[in-house]
Amino acid sequence: MGKVIAVANQKGGVGKTTTCVNLAASLAATKRKVLLIDLDPQGNATMGSGVDKYEVENTAYELLVEEKPFDDVVIRNTSGKYDLIAGNGDVTAAEIKLMEFFAREVRLRNALAAVRDEYDFIFIDCPPSLNMLTVNAMSAADSVLVPMQCEYYALEGLTALLDTIGKLAAMVNPTLAIEGILRTMYDPRNRLANDVSEQLKQHFGDKVYRTVIPRNIRLAEAPSFGAPAMYYDKSSAGAKAYLALAGEIIRRSEQQQQAMQA
Repeated sequence: MGKVIAVANQKGGVGKTTTCVNLAASLAATKRKVLLIDLDPQGNATMGSGVDKYEVENTAYELLVEEKPFDDVVIRNTSGKYDLIAGNGDVTAAEIKLMEFFAREVRLRNALAAVRDEYDFIFIDCPPSLNMLTVNAMSAADSVLVPMQCEYYALEGLTALLDTIGKLAAMVNPTLAIEGILRTMYDPRNRLANDVSEQLKQHFGDKVYRTVIPRNIRLAEAPSFGAPAMYYDKSSAGAKAYLALAGEIIRRSEQQQQAMQA
């Protein structure tokens, strides 16, 4: 059964969408079957996957609200070689419409139930706020990957996010866990970044990925070309970092499976 990972942080501008797109592409490059769900109304993950959010016919709205069949909504084999459930401004309306439904917190979980076996990894790009879309993502996910910058305010935001995850776990998904904490836009010359990085490792231990995503202009440029960094410039530091992260996630997942079987 595929592993469902929500990529979330209540603070914006931390590299959440960049992580979704580039990690999905990196795992797909290792011959894993990957699905990316864009639950952010900004639709940046959709555009970064080479899909025009203004032209797309079906989005996460149709999946969550109209309950259209998965095969009618999914976009197969995007520029990153992974499948996509697109997002755009319509997803804002989904948040409002969901409030009308019974069991509104589990609409995404139910929609994915029949297709989880088709994928090795399913990533959900969450909006940078706690709303019904985020609750649906957390309800459907096995775990949460938290991208964050190594700065003072990010530490405060992480505390708030972990509190939120704990509350959501108690309400809608008792098995929800932290998948990992990813340090993004990292500049090793910055003393504060190094200090915060050390604090993270002290507090969260092996939950902090060894892989660090550096500040990299190619990661910022790639979305305007509608492609993940590895297809825009595979030799860039950003592309290499996400490939390394993909390897780390695969190793962790295999170790978890072995531990469960033992």
